[in-house]
Amino acid sequence: MTLTLDQIRNDIADSLGEDPADIPVDEDLLDHGLDSVRIMALLERWRREHAVTADFTDLAERPAVTAWADLLGVA
Repeated sequence: MTLTLDQIRNDIADSLGEDPADIPVDEDLLDHGLDSVRIMALLERWRREHAVTADFTDLAERPAVTAWADLLGVA
C-alpha cells in the first residue's frame, strides 16, 4: 500500500484524536498538539506499513503534512 497525503493527514488526526479536516496541511503540527512521542509512533507505523525510510530528525525538523509528504516521497 502506498502512503498518500490523505493517509498522512488521517494518521496524524488519529494520533491526536482529531478530525482529519481539522489538521492543516501547511502549518506546524507541534502547534496542534503533536509531540515527539507521537511523531515516533507515526514513523514506526509508516515504516511497518509503507516501508518508509525517513528518520525521526527529518520529520521533527519540518513538522507539517506537506513537508512530510515531500520527505516521504508522496506524490
